[in-house]
Amino acid sequence: METKTIHNPAKTTTTMSGSEALIHCLLAEGADLIYGYPGGAIMPFYDQLHIHQDKIHHVLTRHEQGATHAAQGFARATGKVGVAIATSGPGATNLITGIADAQIDSTPMVCITGQVGSHLLGSDAFQETDIIGISTPVTKWNHQITSAKEIPEVLAKAFYIARSGRPGPVLIDITKDAQFEEFEFSYEKCEHIRSYVPVPEVKEEQLQAAAEAINNAKQPMIVWGQGVILGEAEEAFKAFVEKSGIPAAWTILGVSAIPTDHPLNVGMVGMHGNYGPNVLTNQCDVLIAIGMRFDDRVTGNLESYAKQAKVIHFEIDPAEVNKNVKADIPVLGNSKDTLERILPLIEKKEHTTWHQKFKDHYNIEFDKVIKNDIHPTKEGLTMGEVIELINTKTNGETIIVSDVGQHQMIACRYANFKKSKSNITSGGLGTMGFALPAAIGAKMGAPDREVVAIIGDGGYQMTIQELGTIFQTGAAVKIVVLNNEFLGMVRQWQQLFFDKRYASTEMKNPNFCKIAEAYDIEAQKVTDRSTLEDAITRMIASKNSFFLEVMVEKEDNVFPMIPTGASVSDIRLA
Repeated sequence: METKTIHNPAKTTTTMSGSEALIHCLLAEGADLIYGYPGGAIMPFYDQLHIHQDKIHHVLTRHEQGATHAAQGFARATGKVGVAIATSGPGATNLITGIADAQIDSTPMVCITGQVGSHLLGSDAFQETDIIGISTPVTKWNHQITSAKEIPEVLAKAFYIARSGRPGPVLIDITKDAQFEEFEFSYEKCEHIRSYVPVPEVKEEQLQAAAEAINNAKQPMIVWGQGVILGEAEEAFKAFVEKSGIPAAWTILGVSAIPTDHPLNVGMVGMHGNYGPNVLTNQCDVLIAIGMRFDDRVTGNLESYAKQAKVIHFEIDPAEVNKNVKADIPVLGNSKDTLERILPLIEKKEHTTWHQKFKDHYNIEFDKVIKNDIHPTKEGLTMGEVIELINTKTNGETIIVSDVGQHQMIACRYANFKKSKSNITSGGLGTMGFALPAAIGAKMGAPDREVVAIIGDGGYQMTIQELGTIFQTGAAVKIVVLNNEFLGMVRQWQQLFFDKRYASTEMKNPNFCKIAEAYDIEAQKVTDRSTLEDAITRMIASKNSFFLEVMVEKEDNVFPMIPTGASVSDIRLA
């Protein structure tokens, strides 16, 4: 299509169609790698993608849900906004699971959907759904465009809202006629929206009160979450931990903000977290929560959670303060800013005696749980020993993308990380099928890093079609399926709480290696410990994608475990 440039004293505009304008908006925002699946209502945009394919790399996933998870993996590995594209109707609704996942895990993502012509809206036209109404509960913002002239301003707002403050997903729905319509295009990045305050103002009195409580504490404890990573506060956080000398524990989305082997890193909190930080949550005198939201998998029974402690909550989203746990001292603001500003107010301390309590609890957990997980003497293979060997072969440098289930808890517990943005998993929504497409996005976002997907045999089959995306793109993702021929976490609950009534949890699986080989992916199956190390060595050494299936014990359980509704102090070691 021929374009015409129009000059005026204020700015330069160019006449173009709405669909071409979308391309220019994406390029202006640096979104030159996107994921999607075409269809009728988004076809004008895909036509422009073809014309501008030298500028924007579009990855054809095999399902729209795969596009959202790939965009999430890209965003989590890079810190940039992920982009997913779909057509109207079922194409749009297939995005919803990934959007909901991104919303609860604060992942910046912009989803663009095509829509039927504006004159057909509300007529139940072919492939028409009210995606704005459907997505409203699970987006940070959404908007429907019916006129091409809206596109630049709305897209600029979309990217700004998605990445600013507490990040999240935004959905923009564009009617087909708006994609065809021509208008005078100009673009200006959004840097402010009236009434939208992405980062609350930091109050000096909050910092002073928090510093005083921290300096006076005898047994303080830090629990940090993904807010440290999202706020790019890793260095400030490390300095804060080291100066204060406070033992620090992490949520599953917070891990990797500081190295796993840091001497003040005391492990994971939550349902399958480490023994020490869970038990000692109810013994600390000051609990410092940084960039985490006190979800139920972390707190257990709220009636008994840290009632003895003064709670300091560093948080960017005012809605999270006092939502679940009352904060005695809220500290609102971006974590990087608040930690840098409080650091000069913090006294240098060590808390040696208090820290020893975490070590003592770790030794108990090691003897009863950890050594049997990562150095088993029994015949059957364990998930833990697989993760431990991956640690050894990658030296803690890899990005681990885990799915949801027992293997997720094992991966989060035992993976070693030296770099931030190294643990990518579905936290709040717990989306089975997340890992394979998310690993593709992570590898494309961080091509120089090794990316290993850890997946169960159940979750793997939910998005197994994304092997086709690997086949077409050549993304060098390493896939490890820990196969226990069960929906393992559900089976564990059935064993412990439903008298071993294994209702609909045993899996009859296909030949996974043959499926991988059909997609031209090198594959190997391990059934015996004697071949495990060589197989992992071979996988890591490969320059291409690789599929490794490891047959693990069918009825192994993940411990420690806090039963639903129990106190964090009532954590079970067996």
